[in-house]
Amino acid sequence: MTTDAPKTAEMPVGILMRRRPGVTRWAAEIWTLSGVLPHAPPADWRSLRAEGDSEEFHAATLPLLLHRKDTDSLVQNLTSHQPSLWVALRGAGRPTPALVTASPFEASEYEVDAEDRIDKVAMPPGMVEWVETFVALHHEDVPFVKRKRDRLHAGAAEAGKGDARIAQGADVWRTPQSLRDRKGGSG
Repeated sequence: MTTDAPKTAEMPVGILMRRRPGVTRWAAEIWTLSGVLPHAPPADWRSLRAEGDSEEFHAATLPLLLHRKDTDSLVQNLTSHQPSLWVALRGAGRPTPALVTASPFEASEYEVDAEDRIDKVAMPPGMVEWVETFVALHHEDVPFVKRKRDRLHAGAAEAGKGDARIAQGADVWRTPQSLRDRKGGSG
């Protein structure tokens, strides 16, 4: 890890949305996330192309922020079958892009209600290389270390001592060995 490297990296990402006619009378239009544009200029629902009844828009440009503390989740994303970006979309009807992230952990923590959703889209190859470069600068593999059991307290409970609030001795569970010891027999 280089100490001179910045702790964060940011890239403006254009969010592409596609509008298609609805298939039921309750939904006139269907809006889907169709892609992303790395290093995109600012936009506010700029029409890019129309094909028949569907139209694609550059809905917004949001910052994709990478932080050096999130490299574990970025590594998980990069080693998956298809590296992806997650986009939070707010509102029913024509949704408003609210967040873009490359971290699957951050995407899973995003608050979602009945009208909000998180959509996943493939990360473009140039962006994959940018994220890989950031991870190479900042990621430190921390090996898993299993916690050692504290032997001092293992089995410290006295046999036959149960909850002090229980008055009857019959309600206290005892080990079979403690019952044999009380009867005076060993076997």
